[in-house]
Amino acid sequence: MSFDTASMTPQDSLVALMIAVSASDESIRTAELMMIQQLVNHLPVFAGYDGDRLPRIAQVVFDLFEEEDGLDALFGLIRDALPERLYETAYALACDVAAADGKLGQAELRLLEEIREELEIDRLHATAIERGARARFMRA
Repeated sequence: MSFDTASMTPQDSLVALMIAVSASDESIRTAELMMIQQLVNHLPVFAGYDGDRLPRIAQVVFDLFEEEDGLDALFGLIRDALPERLYETAYALACDVAAADGKLGQAELRLLEEIREELEIDRLHATAIERGARARFMRA
C-alpha cells in the first residue's frame, strides 16, 4: 500500500501529526486512536476528508519513525502541505491526542515541544492550547 507523499493534503498533515503524537511513546493507545477518529469525523477542518486515507498516512508516519532523520522528514512533509493558518489547529489536535488517554509521558511532551518549535507556535498561545486540552480531558 504505497502512498505518494507529494499528494499530502492539509488534512493528511493534521492526521500525520496526531498519529505521530500517539506513536511517540511507542504505544498507541485505544483512547488516542478513538480520539483521532472522532476528530476526523466531527471537526470542520476535516469536512470532505476521505477517512480511508488514515491507514496510509499512519504507515507513512510509522515508516518515517523507522528512519534516522524521520521526524525531520515528517516535519518537512507537514510544512509542505499545511498552510500556516492551520498551525495552531495542528498543535491543538496534537495536544488533544496526547491528553486523550490521561497520560502524558516524556516522549509525548518532547514531541509536543518539537511541534511547537517547528510550527513556530507562540508560547502564550501554546500555553492556552495546552490548558484547553487539559481542561477537556480532566477526570473527575
